Amino acid sequence: MNVPDKIGALMEEAEALAEPKLKQIDKRVDHNQWKVIRAFQKHKVSDYHFAGSTGYGYNDRGREVLDLVYAEVFGAEAGLVRPHFVSGTHTIGTALFGLLRPGDLLLYMTGKPYDTLHKVIGKPGDGTGSLQDWGVRYDEVALSPDGMPDWNRLADKLRTAPPKVVGIQRSRGYDWRPSYTVAQIAEMVRFVKELVPSAIIFVDNCYGEFTEEAEPTEVGVDLMAGSLIKNPGGGIAPTGGYIVGKKELVELAAYRLTAPGIGGEVGAMLGVTRDFFQGLFLAPHLVGQALKGSAFASAMFERLGFDTHPRWNDERTDLIQAIRFTSADHLIAFVQGIQKSAAVDSHVVPEAWEMPGYEHPVIMAAGTFIQGGSLELSADAPIRSPYIAYMQGGLTYAHVKWGVVMALSNMINKGLL
Repeated sequence: MNVPDKIGALMEEAEALAEPKLKQIDKRVDHNQWKVIRAFQKHKVSDYHFAGSTGYGYNDRGREVLDLVYAEVFGAEAGLVRPHFVSGTHTIGTALFGLLRPGDLLLYMTGKPYDTLHKVIGKPGDGTGSLQDWGVRYDEVALSPDGMPDWNRLADKLRTAPPKVVGIQRSRGYDWRPSYTVAQIAEMVRFVKELVPSAIIFVDNCYGEFTEEAEPTEVGVDLMAGSLIKNPGGGIAPTGGYIVGKKELVELAAYRLTAPGIGGEVGAMLGVTRDFFQGLFLAPHLVGQALKGSAFASAMFERLGFDTHPRWNDERTDLIQAIRFTSADHLIAFVQGIQKSAAVDSHVVPEAWEMPGYEHPVIMAAGTFIQGGSLELSADAPIRSPYIAYMQGGLTYAHVKWGVVMALSNMINKGLL
């Protein structure tokens, strides 16, 4: 593979260092794989469930069983799994619009949410049909310096103006903060419910599925959403999203996806049902491959003196590995090196551009089989200080290692290391 001697030696050191974490991840994969298989068995998944449907999609038993399997896997009362969700942002927006009415208050307790949700929340009178344009009120609680919720400020807001929905973003997004473990989310739920028992707790679970042995809906979260071109699609789902949680709340989200009175009773699956089932089956293993790659990458860059978050031996609760560089040149060379390692579009050189929904120019490496599929190895970063690259995914551990090698080689070739 023509790996420079310096990088080859560093690879061996990093892999030996991370070996205990890699073994821990393998054990977690076993638990989650068995959990998924048991859900398939309980609901008697059979090959006739893979048949497609057309038109209205009435009586699509495969679609109905898929919803049941997702609910079972995530410890929820009901599920809504559809190819009609075009992205994680669309899925989250559908859930929030389903829950909230004019005059209701949405409070994000984990600070400002991910960039693409800013336009969903919007501003009063912005004319876009955003939440605030429809009269939904919005507030957020800035995080403490350690990246955790500001409990005192949160308590004040909960007492002063009890919210209809409290939002939690599990993953770090474009921020140098910890992603939240399921145990930490359980504590957030307990805190909110003690002060506002009627509050609906909503979690953006993108990048978090199968990284731990439990999911947020198993610890009191009322509704949760995610994307199928991330973890649960297993690298096979060509599009789609899921919503799981309490039955009546999932139904409200379904009314928003289709129409009141119709909900999840219709919707042709367009020939993707087999992909959705098989992707879910593969997801625990593939998430494990990505997690091992992230731990390895963290160990490599720590050895080179860069700040990483999480560190190689930290508890992991999502796919994202953040690496902080000292300049935009470092960041761009890293992302372009990840692109060079791809099986698809390795010849393409990423450049920063004004992506829809983002507030700063963003550079993205995404040589993926599924466009935007971030369970596959990818990396992206807003071009702003501090210069942090966010690497995620990897369908095989070997590919992530190769990606790190190519990124480092590109940085060396540009005189940056």
